[in-house]
Amino acid sequence: MNERDRTRDGAGARFAEVLAAAVLICAVAGCASAPLESSEAAAAITGEWLGQALPGDQAKLFAPGIVSNGWYTRDLTVTPDGDEIYFTVMLPHFQFSTILVTRRVDGVWTEPEVAPFSGRYKDLEPAVSPDGHSFFFVSHRPEDGAGDPEEDSDIWVMQRTETGWSDPAPLGPPVNTEGQEYFPSVTLDGTLYFTRRPPDDDEGIYRARHADGAYLEPERLGPEVNAGRARFNAWISADESFLILPIAGIEGAQGAVDYYVTFRNDDDTWSGPVNLGDRVNSAFRPEYAASLSPDGRWLFFMGTRGRYADSRMEPPLDRAALERIHSEPENGNPDIYWIDAGFIQDLRP
Repeated sequence: MNERDRTRDGAGARFAEVLAAAVLICAVAGCASAPLESSEAAAAITGEWLGQALPGDQAKLFAPGIVSNGWYTRDLTVTPDGDEIYFTVMLPHFQFSTILVTRRVDGVWTEPEVAPFSGRYKDLEPAVSPDGHSFFFVSHRPEDGAGDPEEDSDIWVMQRTETGWSDPAPLGPPVNTEGQEYFPSVTLDGTLYFTRRPPDDDEGIYRARHADGAYLEPERLGPEVNAGRARFNAWISADESFLILPIAGIEGAQGAVDYYVTFRNDDDTWSGPVNLGDRVNSAFRPEYAASLSPDGRWLFFMGTRGRYADSRMEPPLDRAALERIHSEPENGNPDIYWIDAGFIQDLRP
């Protein structure tokens, strides 16, 4: 989350008005969960992963029409029991950003709605810890939870209680600083990985160990991780054996930003970054938010794979076609894809 996270993709005024109105209603009046509806008739969606067929070694759209629905969508995280899926929806140029959730209740998935803790300030990049006890996210909300938003972004956290998630609280020092901290991810032992952008703009990937109920002073990782012209939004595997991160400025990349993996060795050194290849990366720019399922089996990633690259439309566009394209995935806005993560280990040097 920073200037590099912004996209040039346009969005119509209708989208802005409808989405902003929906968020305002949810933030002020609250949103009740309701079963998802198909385009033809109400239909209960059941099963794991929103009833989706599992992907193989080729990336597939995740939950088209439900999660990947034509909006600017990114940052997916899942609770270990698989019953809650959170993701970010935002407007281009970071004018607006909120976290949505869909839950499996009595075996039936609810319609995605603005999460109860989100909708008033710019929130994004949710990350549930592998043990399911903590929920991290990035926000521009003020530390007292009221008033004007902050210019910089900080990492916030909630704890799982018997009745749901606790109220959000800023993570505080030594993780949060006067600079920007964002894109948290956590290992099984509680180690926090995140991106920090100090006031001098020397952006990089940091790691903070957790001991005696508190975070230790974060350390900036070495050049094997902080490679290229820019690197950010790193997601650590639960066992801390590898790190997925977007990097810009490495020769041979397919796009302006590509996803890479770097592997952690037994002596706590890291391998150089390895490109994840064309099954994940593309020539399109917005590729900068990846995550792993709690069991590490599935890789989720934000990708932009438009189906309308030809400047000549056949048949010619009319209003109905514009509205249809606007509300379907792969229309130029980023979507969320998933793929079997098994191929990652094959890339280990």
